[in-house]
Amino acid sequence: MRTHLVLLKTSGAARRGMLNTAHGVVQTPAFCPVGTAASVKGLSPADLVGLGAEMILCNAYHLDLRPGHERIARRGGLHHFMAWPHPILTDSGGYQIFSLKLLRKVSDDGVVFQSHIDGSRRTLTPERAIEIEAALGADIIMPLDECLPYPSDFATTAASLVRTSAWAARAKGVHRRSDQFLYGIVQGGFYPELRREAAARLLEVGFDGYAIGGLSVGEPPSRRLEMLEATVPHLPVDAPRYLMGVGTPEDLVEGVMRGIDLFDCVLPTRHARTGALFTEQGTINIRNARWTEDDRPLDPDCGCYTCQNFSRAYLRHLFMARELLAIRLNVLHNLHYHLTLMQRLRNAIESDTLAAFVAAFYAKRAG
Repeated sequence: MRTHLVLLKTSGAARRGMLNTAHGVVQTPAFCPVGTAASVKGLSPADLVGLGAEMILCNAYHLDLRPGHERIARRGGLHHFMAWPHPILTDSGGYQIFSLKLLRKVSDDGVVFQSHIDGSRRTLTPERAIEIEAALGADIIMPLDECLPYPSDFATTAASLVRTSAWAARAKGVHRRSDQFLYGIVQGGFYPELRREAAARLLEVGFDGYAIGGLSVGEPPSRRLEMLEATVPHLPVDAPRYLMGVGTPEDLVEGVMRGIDLFDCVLPTRHARTGALFTEQGTINIRNARWTEDDRPLDPDCGCYTCQNFSRAYLRHLFMARELLAIRLNVLHNLHYHLTLMQRLRNAIESDTLAAFVAAFYAKRAG
Protein backbone atom coordinates (compact mmCIF):
# COMPACT_ATOMS: atom_id res chain seq x y z
CA MET A 1 0.00 0.00 0.00
CA ARG A 2 1.22 3.50 -0.86
CA THR A 3 0.01 6.12 1.59
CA HIS A 4 -1.35 9.21 -0.13
CA LEU A 5 -3.66 10.41 2.66
CA VAL A 6 -2.32 12.94 5.16
CA LEU A 7 -4.53 13.17 8.25
CA LEU A 8 -4.58 16.66 9.72
CA LYS A 9 -7.26 16.48 12.40
CA THR A 10 -9.89 14.17 13.85
CA SER A 11 -13.15 14.82 15.67
CA GLY A 12 -14.53 11.59 17.02
CA ALA A 13 -14.51 9.26 14.03
CA ALA A 14 -14.56 12.19 11.55
CA ARG A 15 -11.30 12.93 9.72
CA ARG A 16 -9.85 16.06 8.12
CA GLY A 17 -7.06 15.40 5.68
CA MET A 18 -5.51 15.76 2.23
CA LEU A 19 -5.22 13.32 -0.66
CA ASN A 20 -2.03 13.73 -2.67
CA THR A 21 -2.34 12.78 -6.36
CA ALA A 22 -0.36 13.26 -9.55
CA HIS A 23 -2.68 16.11 -10.57
CA GLY A 24 -3.00 17.92 -7.27
CA VAL A 25 -4.21 17.79 -3.70
CA VAL A 26 -7.79 17.05 -2.65
CA GLN A 27 -8.96 18.41 0.69
CA THR A 28 -10.95 15.79 2.60
CA PRO A 29 -13.65 14.97 3.41
CA ALA A 30 -14.52 15.70 -0.21
CA PHE A 31 -17.41 15.30 -2.63
CA CYS A 32 -16.66 14.46 -6.27
CA PRO A 33 -19.09 15.71 -8.91
CA VAL A 34 -19.88 12.98 -11.43
CA GLY A 35 -18.93 13.45 -15.07
CA THR A 36 -19.84 10.00 -16.36
CA ALA A 37 -18.98 10.68 -20.00
CA ALA A 38 -16.16 13.18 -19.32
CA SER A 39 -18.64 16.00 -18.67
CA VAL A 40 -20.48 17.16 -15.55
CA LYS A 41 -23.97 17.87 -16.87
CA GLY A 42 -24.34 21.50 -17.93
CA LEU A 43 -21.04 22.78 -16.55
CA SER A 44 -17.59 23.59 -17.90
CA PRO A 45 -14.31 22.81 -16.12
CA ALA A 46 -14.07 26.53 -15.28
CA ASP A 47 -17.49 26.34 -13.62
CA LEU A 48 -16.35 23.39 -11.51
CA VAL A 49 -13.19 25.16 -10.41
CA GLY A 50 -15.28 28.20 -9.49
CA LEU A 51 -17.51 26.00 -7.34
CA GLY A 52 -14.51 24.61 -5.50
CA ALA A 53 -14.48 21.11 -6.98
CA GLU A 54 -11.03 19.52 -6.68
CA MET A 55 -11.70 16.07 -8.12
CA ILE A 56 -14.36 14.65 -10.41
CA LEU A 57 -15.47 11.11 -11.22
CA CYS A 58 -15.72 9.66 -14.72
CA ASN A 59 -16.93 6.21 -15.76
CA ALA A 60 -14.46 3.95 -17.56
CA TYR A 61 -17.16 1.61 -18.88
CA HIS A 62 -19.11 4.41 -20.56
CA LEU A 63 -15.97 6.07 -21.92
CA ASP A 64 -14.80 2.78 -23.39
CA LEU A 65 -18.13 2.49 -25.21
CA ARG A 66 -17.96 6.05 -26.48
CA PRO A 67 -15.59 7.47 -27.67
CA GLY A 68 -13.26 4.56 -26.74
CA HIS A 69 -10.34 4.52 -24.31
CA GLU A 70 -7.76 4.20 -27.10
CA ARG A 71 -9.08 7.35 -28.76
CA ILE A 72 -8.84 9.24 -25.48
CA ALA A 73 -5.32 7.92 -24.89
CA ARG A 74 -4.23 9.13 -28.32
CA ARG A 75 -5.34 12.62 -27.30
CA GLY A 76 -3.18 12.73 -24.22
CA GLY A 77 -5.45 10.99 -21.75
CA LEU A 78 -8.63 12.00 -19.99
CA HIS A 79 -7.25 15.12 -18.29
CA HIS A 80 -6.17 16.65 -21.60
CA PHE A 81 -9.19 15.38 -23.52
CA MET A 82 -11.69 17.13 -21.24
CA ALA A 83 -9.46 20.09 -20.27
CA TRP A 84 -9.57 19.18 -16.58
CA PRO A 85 -5.99 19.35 -15.20
CA HIS A 86 -7.05 18.41 -11.69
CA PRO A 87 -7.51 14.97 -10.06
CA ILE A 88 -9.87 12.44 -11.65
CA LEU A 89 -11.28 9.22 -10.19
CA THR A 90 -12.63 6.58 -12.56
CA ASP A 91 -15.11 3.86 -11.70
CA SER A 92 -14.62 0.61 -13.59
CA GLY A 93 -18.16 -0.36 -14.56
CA GLY A 94 -19.10 -2.38 -11.50
CA TYR A 95 -22.12 -0.19 -10.81
CA GLN A 96 -23.36 -0.93 -14.33
CA ILE A 97 -23.67 -4.59 -13.30
CA PHE A 98 -26.44 -3.27 -11.04
CA SER A 99 -27.89 -0.48 -13.18
CA LEU A 100 -27.80 -2.37 -16.52
CA LYS A 101 -28.88 -5.74 -15.14
CA LEU A 102 -31.04 -6.49 -18.20
CA LEU A 103 -28.08 -5.94 -20.52
CA ARG A 104 -25.36 -8.04 -18.91
CA LYS A 105 -24.30 -11.55 -17.91
CA VAL A 106 -21.90 -12.09 -15.02
CA SER A 107 -19.48 -15.01 -14.58
CA ASP A 108 -16.36 -15.58 -12.51
CA ASP A 109 -14.30 -14.44 -15.50
CA GLY A 110 -16.01 -11.04 -15.76
CA VAL A 111 -19.13 -9.56 -17.29
CA VAL A 112 -20.51 -9.44 -20.83
CA PHE A 113 -22.53 -6.30 -21.55
CA GLN A 114 -24.84 -5.62 -24.45
CA SER A 115 -24.14 -2.01 -25.36
CA HIS A 116 -27.10 0.30 -24.75
CA ILE A 117 -25.74 2.40 -27.65
CA ASP A 118 -25.53 -0.05 -30.56
CA GLY A 119 -26.35 -3.48 -29.13
CA SER A 120 -22.82 -4.83 -29.56
CA ARG A 121 -21.39 -7.21 -26.97
CA ARG A 122 -18.53 -6.00 -24.76
CA THR A 123 -16.61 -8.25 -22.39
CA LEU A 124 -15.25 -6.55 -19.29
CA THR A 125 -12.81 -8.50 -17.11
CA PRO A 126 -10.83 -7.22 -14.12
CA GLU A 127 -7.74 -7.07 -16.31
CA ARG A 128 -9.46 -5.18 -19.12
CA ALA A 129 -10.95 -2.67 -16.65
CA ILE A 130 -7.43 -1.82 -15.43
CA GLU A 131 -6.21 -1.60 -19.04
CA ILE A 132 -8.97 0.90 -19.84
CA GLU A 133 -8.34 2.98 -16.72
CA ALA A 134 -4.60 2.99 -17.31
CA ALA A 135 -5.21 4.36 -20.82
CA LEU A 136 -7.55 7.03 -19.49
CA GLY A 137 -4.90 8.10 -16.97
CA ALA A 138 -7.09 8.85 -13.95
CA ASP A 139 -5.41 9.53 -10.60
CA ILE A 140 -7.52 7.08 -8.61
CA ILE A 141 -8.91 3.94 -10.25
CA MET A 142 -11.32 1.24 -9.13
CA PRO A 143 -11.24 -2.49 -9.84
CA LEU A 144 -14.18 -4.31 -11.39
CA ASP A 145 -16.66 -5.35 -8.70
CA GLU A 146 -20.16 -6.78 -8.57
CA CYS A 147 -22.81 -4.46 -7.13
CA LEU A 148 -25.93 -6.33 -5.99
CA PRO A 149 -29.49 -4.99 -5.61
CA TYR A 150 -31.28 -4.69 -2.28
CA PRO A 151 -32.34 -7.09 -0.96
CA SER A 152 -30.15 -10.02 -1.98
CA ASP A 153 -30.09 -13.27 -0.01
CA PHE A 154 -27.10 -14.41 2.00
CA ALA A 155 -25.96 -17.17 -0.35
CA THR A 156 -26.05 -14.89 -3.40
CA THR A 157 -24.21 -12.15 -1.52
CA ALA A 158 -21.56 -14.51 -0.16
CA ALA A 159 -20.85 -15.90 -3.64
CA SER A 160 -20.66 -12.39 -5.06
CA LEU A 161 -18.22 -11.37 -2.32
CA VAL A 162 -15.87 -14.22 -3.27
CA ARG A 163 -16.09 -13.20 -6.93
CA THR A 164 -15.47 -9.51 -6.25
CA SER A 165 -12.52 -10.32 -3.98
CA ALA A 166 -10.97 -12.51 -6.68
CA TRP A 167 -11.52 -9.77 -9.26
CA ALA A 168 -9.79 -7.27 -6.94
CA ALA A 169 -6.74 -9.53 -6.61
CA ARG A 170 -6.60 -9.95 -10.40
CA ALA A 171 -6.82 -6.18 -10.86
CA LYS A 172 -3.97 -5.64 -8.39
CA GLY A 173 -1.92 -8.22 -10.30
CA VAL A 174 -1.99 -6.22 -13.54
CA HIS A 175 -1.88 -2.71 -12.08
CA ARG A 176 1.36 -1.10 -13.28
CA ARG A 177 1.05 2.70 -13.40
CA SER A 178 2.84 4.22 -10.41
CA ASP A 179 0.97 7.52 -10.85
CA GLN A 180 -2.42 5.84 -10.32
CA PHE A 181 -3.78 4.78 -6.95
CA LEU A 182 -5.85 1.58 -6.97
CA TYR A 183 -8.58 1.24 -4.33
CA GLY A 184 -10.20 -2.02 -3.25
CA ILE A 185 -14.00 -2.11 -2.98
CA VAL A 186 -15.68 -3.66 0.07
CA GLN A 187 -18.89 -5.41 -0.92
CA GLY A 188 -20.89 -7.86 1.19
CA GLY A 189 -24.41 -6.54 0.80
CA PHE A 190 -26.33 -6.00 4.01
CA TYR A 191 -24.68 -8.69 6.11
CA PRO A 192 -22.16 -7.31 8.64
CA GLU A 193 -20.22 -10.57 8.77
CA LEU A 194 -19.77 -10.50 4.99
CA ARG A 195 -18.66 -6.88 5.08
CA ARG A 196 -15.99 -7.82 7.64
CA GLU A 197 -14.90 -10.76 5.51
CA ALA A 198 -14.70 -8.57 2.40
CA ALA A 199 -12.52 -6.02 4.20
CA ALA A 200 -10.20 -8.76 5.47
CA ARG A 201 -9.79 -10.23 1.98
CA LEU A 202 -8.89 -6.83 0.51
CA LEU A 203 -6.44 -6.04 3.30
CA GLU A 204 -4.68 -9.30 2.62
CA VAL A 205 -4.09 -8.20 -0.99
CA GLY A 206 -3.31 -4.60 -0.05
CA PHE A 207 -4.62 -1.49 -1.81
CA ASP A 208 -3.88 2.24 -1.81
CA GLY A 209 -7.33 3.05 -0.45
CA TYR A 210 -10.60 1.31 0.37
CA ALA A 211 -14.06 2.00 -0.99
CA ILE A 212 -17.40 0.90 0.39
CA GLY A 213 -19.67 -0.20 -2.45
CA GLY A 214 -23.09 -1.73 -2.80
CA LEU A 215 -24.99 0.93 -0.84
CA SER A 216 -27.72 3.33 -2.02
CA VAL A 217 -29.23 0.48 -4.04
CA GLY A 218 -32.77 0.73 -2.65
CA GLU A 219 -32.20 0.17 1.07
CA PRO A 220 -33.58 2.43 3.83
CA PRO A 221 -31.06 4.94 5.24
CA SER A 222 -30.92 3.12 8.58
CA ARG A 223 -29.59 -0.02 6.88
CA ARG A 224 -27.02 2.06 4.99
CA LEU A 225 -25.69 3.51 8.23
CA GLU A 226 -25.67 0.06 9.82
CA MET A 227 -23.41 -1.24 7.05
CA LEU A 228 -21.12 1.77 7.32
CA GLU A 229 -20.72 1.15 11.03
CA ALA A 230 -20.06 -2.54 10.37
CA THR A 231 -17.38 -1.79 7.77
CA VAL A 232 -15.37 1.32 8.63
CA PRO A 233 -13.75 -0.06 11.82
CA HIS A 234 -12.17 -2.83 9.74
CA LEU A 235 -10.44 -0.44 7.32
CA PRO A 236 -6.89 0.91 7.88
CA VAL A 237 -6.70 4.23 9.69
CA ASP A 238 -3.97 5.53 7.38
CA ALA A 239 -5.76 4.72 4.10
CA PRO A 240 -8.46 6.79 2.34
CA ARG A 241 -12.06 5.65 2.82
CA TYR A 242 -14.40 6.22 -0.09
CA LEU A 243 -18.19 5.77 0.07
CA MET A 244 -19.34 5.10 -3.48
CA GLY A 245 -22.50 6.54 -5.04
CA VAL A 246 -24.03 7.97 -1.88
CA GLY A 247 -24.90 11.66 -1.81
CA THR A 248 -27.94 13.08 -0.05
CA PRO A 249 -26.95 15.91 2.31
CA GLU A 250 -27.83 13.65 5.23
CA ASP A 251 -25.69 10.85 3.77
CA LEU A 252 -22.70 13.19 3.54
CA VAL A 253 -23.06 14.38 7.11
CA GLU A 254 -23.58 10.90 8.53
CA GLY A 255 -20.76 9.46 6.43
CA VAL A 256 -18.29 12.11 7.59
CA MET A 257 -19.27 11.46 11.20
CA ARG A 258 -18.41 7.79 10.67
CA GLY A 259 -14.98 8.42 9.18
CA ILE A 260 -15.56 8.63 5.41
CA ASP A 261 -13.08 10.76 3.45
CA LEU A 262 -14.48 10.72 -0.07
CA PHE A 263 -17.93 10.69 -1.69
CA ASP A 264 -19.38 10.77 -5.19
CA CYS A 265 -22.95 10.74 -6.44
CA VAL A 266 -25.05 11.76 -9.45
CA LEU A 267 -27.74 13.05 -7.07
CA PRO A 268 -27.05 16.81 -7.22
CA THR A 269 -26.93 16.87 -11.03
CA ARG A 270 -29.76 14.36 -11.52
CA HIS A 271 -32.00 16.17 -9.06
CA ALA A 272 -31.19 19.46 -10.77
CA ARG A 273 -32.46 18.06 -14.07
CA THR A 274 -35.78 17.14 -12.43
CA GLY A 275 -36.19 20.48 -10.63
CA ALA A 276 -35.28 19.26 -7.12
CA LEU A 277 -33.00 21.84 -5.50
CA PHE A 278 -31.20 21.57 -2.17
CA THR A 279 -31.42 24.29 0.47
CA GLU A 280 -30.54 24.59 4.15
CA GLN A 281 -34.20 24.01 4.99
CA GLY A 282 -34.61 20.97 2.75
CA THR A 283 -35.34 20.23 -0.90
CA ILE A 284 -37.44 22.58 -3.03
CA ASN A 285 -39.33 21.31 -6.08
CA ILE A 286 -39.03 24.26 -8.44
CA ARG A 287 -41.82 22.85 -10.64
CA ASN A 288 -44.36 23.61 -7.93
CA ALA A 289 -46.88 26.30 -8.95
CA ARG A 290 -46.46 28.03 -5.58
CA TRP A 291 -43.19 29.58 -6.85
CA THR A 292 -44.81 31.26 -9.89
CA GLU A 293 -45.01 34.68 -8.19
CA ASP A 294 -42.13 34.21 -5.73
CA ASP A 295 -39.42 36.83 -6.23
CA ARG A 296 -37.15 35.52 -3.48
CA PRO A 297 -33.90 33.76 -4.31
CA LEU A 298 -33.99 30.00 -4.07
CA ASP A 299 -31.99 30.14 -0.83
CA PRO A 300 -31.39 33.63 0.63
CA ASP A 301 -28.32 32.39 2.50
CA CYS A 302 -26.68 30.77 -0.54
CA GLY A 303 -23.77 32.50 -2.27
CA CYS A 304 -24.01 30.64 -5.60
CA TYR A 305 -24.46 32.46 -8.92
CA THR A 306 -28.02 31.16 -9.24
CA CYS A 307 -29.20 32.42 -5.88
CA GLN A 308 -27.35 35.71 -6.18
CA ASN A 309 -29.02 36.63 -9.47
CA PHE A 310 -32.34 34.86 -10.05
CA SER A 311 -35.70 34.43 -8.37
CA ARG A 312 -37.69 31.29 -7.72
CA ALA A 313 -40.27 32.61 -10.18
CA TYR A 314 -37.65 32.88 -12.92
CA LEU A 315 -36.16 29.46 -12.19
CA ARG A 316 -39.64 27.91 -12.35
CA HIS A 317 -40.35 29.70 -15.63
CA LEU A 318 -37.12 28.40 -17.18
CA PHE A 319 -37.79 24.86 -16.03
CA MET A 320 -41.40 24.78 -17.19
CA ALA A 321 -40.39 26.31 -20.55
CA ARG A 322 -37.69 23.62 -20.89
CA GLU A 323 -35.00 26.20 -21.42
CA LEU A 324 -31.45 24.82 -21.34
CA LEU A 325 -30.45 27.56 -18.90
CA ALA A 326 -32.72 25.95 -16.30
CA ILE A 327 -30.52 22.87 -16.13
CA ARG A 328 -27.32 24.89 -15.94
CA LEU A 329 -28.55 27.16 -13.15
CA ASN A 330 -30.00 24.23 -11.21
CA VAL A 331 -26.80 22.19 -11.48
CA LEU A 332 -24.71 25.19 -10.44
CA HIS A 333 -26.83 25.60 -7.33
CA ASN A 334 -26.98 21.94 -6.30
CA LEU A 335 -23.25 21.35 -6.71
CA HIS A 336 -22.52 24.58 -4.86
CA TYR A 337 -24.68 23.28 -2.03
CA HIS A 338 -22.86 19.93 -1.86
CA LEU A 339 -19.36 21.36 -2.17
CA THR A 340 -20.07 24.11 0.37
CA LEU A 341 -21.50 21.53 2.78
CA MET A 342 -18.22 19.59 2.56
CA GLN A 343 -16.21 22.76 3.19
CA ARG A 344 -18.32 23.51 6.25
CA LEU A 345 -17.83 19.96 7.52
CA ARG A 346 -14.07 20.32 7.08
CA ASN A 347 -14.15 23.61 8.98
CA ALA A 348 -16.19 22.05 11.77
CA ILE A 349 -13.72 19.21 12.20
CA GLU A 350 -10.80 21.65 12.28
CA SER A 351 -12.48 23.84 14.90
CA ASP A 352 -13.82 20.98 17.05
CA THR A 353 -17.40 22.16 16.46
CA LEU A 354 -18.66 19.17 14.47
CA ALA A 355 -21.32 18.13 16.98
CA ALA A 356 -22.78 21.66 17.07
CA PHE A 357 -22.66 21.89 13.27
CA VAL A 358 -24.54 18.61 12.86
CA ALA A 359 -27.15 19.62 15.43
CA ALA A 360 -27.74 22.93 13.61
CA PHE A 361 -27.85 21.13 10.25
CA TYR A 362 -30.73 18.91 11.38
CA ALA A 363 -32.50 21.69 13.28
CA LYS A 364 -32.75 23.83 10.14
CA ARG A 365 -34.14 20.92 8.14
CA ALA A 366 -36.70 20.14 10.83
CA GLY A 367 -37.76 23.76 11.21
